[in-house]
This record gives sequence, C-alpha cells and structure tokens, in this order.
Amino acid sequence: MMYEPPHRRTSSSNSVSKVSSSSSSSSSSSSSSSVVTLDSDLTTKLSFSSKSLPNFSNSNSNTTCRRSYASHPVPQPVFNNWKPSDRVLRFNPEQIEEVRLRLNVDVTVASGSVPAPAPIESFTDMCLHPSIMKDIEFHEYTRPTSIQAQAMPVALSGRDLLGCAETGSGKTAAFTIPMIQHCVAQTPVGRGDGPLALVLAPTRELAQQIEKEVKALSRSLDSFKTAIVVGGTNIAEQRSELRGGVSIVVATPGRFLDHLQQGNTSLSRVSFVILDEADRMLDMGFEPQIREVMQNLPDKHQTLLFSATMPVEIEALAQEYLTDPVQVKVGKVSSPTANVIQILEKVSENEKVDRLLALLVEEAFLAEKSCHPFPLTIVFVERKTRCDEVSEALVAEGLHAVALHGGRNQSDRESALRDFRNGSTNILVATDVASRGLDVMGVAHVVNLDLPKTVEDYVHRIGRTGRGGSMGQATSFYTDRDMLLVAQIKKAIVDAESGNAVAFATGKVARRKEREAAAAQKGATVATSKLSMMGPSVNIEDKYRFMIAASNMKREGAADSAWDD
Repeated sequence: MMYEPPHRRTSSSNSVSKVSSSSSSSSSSSSSSSVVTLDSDLTTKLSFSSKSLPNFSNSNSNTTCRRSYASHPVPQPVFNNWKPSDRVLRFNPEQIEEVRLRLNVDVTVASGSVPAPAPIESFTDMCLHPSIMKDIEFHEYTRPTSIQAQAMPVALSGRDLLGCAETGSGKTAAFTIPMIQHCVAQTPVGRGDGPLALVLAPTRELAQQIEKEVKALSRSLDSFKTAIVVGGTNIAEQRSELRGGVSIVVATPGRFLDHLQQGNTSLSRVSFVILDEADRMLDMGFEPQIREVMQNLPDKHQTLLFSATMPVEIEALAQEYLTDPVQVKVGKVSSPTANVIQILEKVSENEKVDRLLALLVEEAFLAEKSCHPFPLTIVFVERKTRCDEVSEALVAEGLHAVALHGGRNQSDRESALRDFRNGSTNILVATDVASRGLDVMGVAHVVNLDLPKTVEDYVHRIGRTGRGGSMGQATSFYTDRDMLLVAQIKKAIVDAESGNAVAFATGKVARRKEREAAAAQKGATVATSKLSMMGPSVNIEDKYRFMIAASNMKREGAADSAWDD
C-alpha cells in the first residue's frame, strides 16, 4: 500500500497513474503525468507541511519523484492464535470476575461480542516470547499492574482495545510487550520497508519515554530496530533510519506525516497501531493527522487506544477506528490519586515566588539536617518566560534547578530531563510539556506555582508523583481567580475518597464548560462588587460555593454526555 496524500487523491490534474516497470511504458507515462507510480511502491516528496493537513487545496503542486523501495511483495501480517497458560484457560467466569474485582478492573464488550480474555496476574502465565521474558526478568518486573494484567491478554489475543487508567499505572508496558510479541511473529523488515508497528504520542518527551521502554523490553532480540520520529531533531537522521528498515516507529503525529509525505516510510506493513494519550492528542489539535494515518492503514491491523480520560471525542474516535473493541478501565479514571497528599494554599500573585523559595529552601535545610538527599521536585508554571525566571531565582538561592519548556531546543530539553533523572539537578521547573507522560521514578513533590485551567490537567500534573505505589505530595498555590477550579478540585478529592466517580467534563465539553464558568465568574465578580458597595462584604469562597452549587444543578441534565463512568 502506497501512501497517497489527500491533495493528490482529489486532484484530477495531478492524478497518479499505475504503469508497468518497462522502459517504454515508463517513458510514455512520464510525458502525460507529472508523477508515476511503479508497482514497487514509488513514493513522492511533497513540498507542503503536515500542519496544513485540513486544507490541501492550496498546496504547492511541485513534486519530485523518489526512487522506489521495497520491490518485493508486501508480506501479509501474522496474527498468532495466542493462548495463555493452561492454568488461566481453566478459569471459570466466577473466578475471572473475582480477579477483576481484586484488580479494580472494569471490562466492557459490545452486546453479542466474544467475552474478553481473562486477566493474568503473572507474566509467566502470559506465555510470552522467551527473549521478552528474559528482558522482563532483567528489569525486575515482578507482577503485572492492574492495567497490564487485563490489557495485555486482550492485546495478545489480537483484539482491539480501548484502555483507560490513571497516570503511573503502567500503561506503556501494557501495550509495549504485546506490540513486541506481535512484531516478532512477522516476516522481518528489510531496507525500504515500512514499520510493523506504529505508536503515536502527543509530545516529544512522551515519545522518547515510550521508545526507551520499547528498547528495554526488546534488548535481547537480535536485529530488532526501533526509530523515534519527533520534531526538534535532525530529520535527515530520522530519514536514514526509516529507509533502513525498522520494526517499530514511535512518533508524534505531525513529524510522522512529514516523513510519509516525503516518501521516507510507508504504512504498507503496519499491522499494530497504538494511540497513546489520545485525549491529549485531540486536545492539542492532532485529530486531522490521526485520521490521516488511520484512514491509510492496511485492512488487516490491530488498534490499541489509550486515554487517561473519556471525553465524547475519544468515544467517537474509538467507534470509528476500533473494531469490536474491549474497553478496560482501571480504578477511577482521571481521579486524584490516593497516593498523593494534596495541599491547597491561598497566596497572592505577588507572593507566589517568595513562598515557593521559602518552601523549597526549608525542604533543602531539613534534607541536609537529616542527611537525606533533596527530594526530586517538579514546579509547574504557566508561561515559558516565568519558567526561566523561577528557575534562575531557585539557582540564586543555592538550589539545583533547571527549566523545561517548549521554547528550549531539543538537546537542551533532553539534557534537562537527563540531569533531573540522574539526580544531578533535583528541581525541574516546567510548563505543561511535562504534565503528561513524564515518568521519572522518585519524584516526591509536585508544586503548582500556577494552577492549570482544568481539573484533568491538575490530575495529570500531580500524577508525576505517587507513582508505582509510592507516596508523594502536591502543593498548589492559588489566588482569587482560581477559586472555581479549587472548588472543583476539592469536590474531586472528596468524591475520590468516598469512592464516587469524579464527575467533571473532559475534551471539548470541558472547554465549553470552562467558557461558561468564566462568564459566570465574571458575573459573580460584578455582583459581589455591587454588594460590597451596598452592605456587608461577601466572603469570596462563599461566593464560589454558591456558584458551584448552581453550576452543578445546571450540569445534571448534561452529565451523561460529559462523563462515562
């Protein structure tokens, strides 16, 4: 299957013709068509950017032919008839439900569909490739996490999967291990072949982290190559890797489409697709690129979609591109984690940095006094410039801090993360570029110098600590303008502690509700101002308490579309 960009599919003047590879046919065709395609999958270099995906009508039509790769026929994908151990096969329905209850896993399949495979609480019972088992043991993975125990058997059995779990739950390994197992069963890739498996992720940092996990779990496999394809790095090096033939590509959507359009890789052999942090990708505007990839995949492929939240857009994406999927939810999706102690502290805007300095200097003093290292800490801020300013202020106080934001080049970002991971720098000051997917073991403290705009973003931020069963702390500074969000956070914490679902909107629904809440906040501020001139002052927290109550009453009618428990 040759990837054909949208503007070439719809343009009659630049239509692509298939001809035989004989010199006479090639010669006559080249005179009547600007681009020709040989049976051996000739690709084209296009002169437009993937950022213009929604509208190709104004794209530059100048193209240049590239030489053909992969002249051999495309091998058909192999979907092994995987089976777990005999012990697991003997589980009856009551035992399966008992295990799911213990794991806090909820499994849903469509009416009339084949039941989902049983969860497996031992890697040995999963009957994995010996090399994969060797690497699992090497990295001292003892027991599967809840999402791994249920999602891996689903993926290994060849079923499509919609997986939801809180941050730090082990989702990456849950799809990485079945993906490697699938690739091992395929005909090996050769030079010019496209990848066997594709992972799409929203950010460079998350893509790098996924690739690291893939390499770790495939280290014992000979000639097993992976490539990372993200912006901000040398595209020529990526081109060389892709053309050389790789089994797995981990990519951000925009840069991967760039390589497809330039003819550096192909979708013809992709039979295993992962959409990781899909809700974040939609939030960041990658929906056109995701759809472009999904619509050009071979007919035979397996898709795994992982999302920390379940907005209606994710459900629509799953319905369109997943076939008879098994839906796996672990715990209260996008709820504040019980492993994190959360502190909300009201501070004026002008006092925030001073309060932060005092907090972290005190922590440094206590750590030194007890002869312990300073705890790894992430400080989240709203803007890039503030990120640099806060980092410099911390360094001026004698603390080891480094900034991480989208304005820094890729090598500086990688260096900052490397220093933070190895502990040479123990404070990372970051924008939301680090709020999702950043998995650094041992982060003990998250500080929200500036609160985010939504509860779901808050949950992802504090999810950088309390990972892998360890305890963590989150300290959040807030001002009067954050009172609506603070009330929502407090409600989410209470709901989570009481075992109820966290009922806040996500995706586009959340964006609309934010606008409504902002308008309500503005109206309440005006009303409060008028009241202050007429009589006794109104406590600002009381004002928002009543506003939240009114908002909740209004939202009850639309709650079903905002959250699917």
